Amino acid sequence: MKRLSMIFLMMILIVSLAVGCSNSEPTKAEAKEPVGKIVFKGSSTLAPVITQITKDFKEKYKTWDQVNENFANEDIEIFITGGGSGAGVKSVIDGSANVGMVSRPVTEEEQKTIEGYKEYKLGTDALTISVNPENKIYEVKDTLTTEELKKIFSGEYKYWDELDAKLAHEEIVLITRDIGGGAHKVFEEKIMGDSKVSENVIQAPSMGALVTKIIENKNAIGYASYGVVNQNEGKIMPLKVDGVEPTAENIKNGSYIISRPLLVITNKDVTESEQVLLDQIVSEEGLKVVEELGFVPGK
Repeated sequence: MKRLSMIFLMMILIVSLAVGCSNSEPTKAEAKEPVGKIVFKGSSTLAPVITQITKDFKEKYKTWDQVNENFANEDIEIFITGGGSGAGVKSVIDGSANVGMVSRPVTEEEQKTIEGYKEYKLGTDALTISVNPENKIYEVKDTLTTEELKKIFSGEYKYWDELDAKLAHEEIVLITRDIGGGAHKVFEEKIMGDSKVSENVIQAPSMGALVTKIIENKNAIGYASYGVVNQNEGKIMPLKVDGVEPTAENIKNGSYIISRPLLVITNKDVTESEQVLLDQIVSEEGLKVVEELGFVPGK
């Protein structure tokens, strides 16, 4: 009887130890890092680039555990929204996005508000001074000086023949991005200086919309993204500024003055899976997409 009792007690002890071990040691599946969705927000110029790079990433890997065996078996969920470069910076500050997309320099003041600020440069874009191909300005004068641009965008020149008597007496239609946006800040800094842009400008909600408005109106002029102009080759005509053509070489060497960086930014709270994606964005494959979409790639 005592022997049976002893055997019974030993069996209970073994079961208890087995249960204890199973509770203290998680399974391989439980140990894998959950990922969740990754949100990009900001520059409408950069959004198509990030969309294409992340699309390629998702098609290649399908689920996160195919990226890294330590990641959970979750679908790769990446969301990309525009709103402008300012929204990209703000989204990292307030945590509404994991990664901000910015197509202008991030100011020191903005950097100080982001703990552990880090930026990744995909390349360079330029703001080309562009017109509709039906506007024969480029046959009369294919370059505009900084002073002429100030007079055009300030509204001092209201008709094309005020710029040159050989041009038609037709009203100049000014197209800009939203006045509070990053592209406009670059244009003000590089061209306008202390001069104010006319109140009669048409403000486009995105760079794609700005280019479309120039394509639709033969009297329009605006500062169109070099990349978006390349995506609409033949439909829009970029002009020289101070005698310098907006080419990849001139943008790279800085001789074309209206240029801006293409950046993605983060704070200190970057997860391992987010870092993998960021590394992919600035990889050789990622920079190839930057070039394919008409921008100047390079870190």
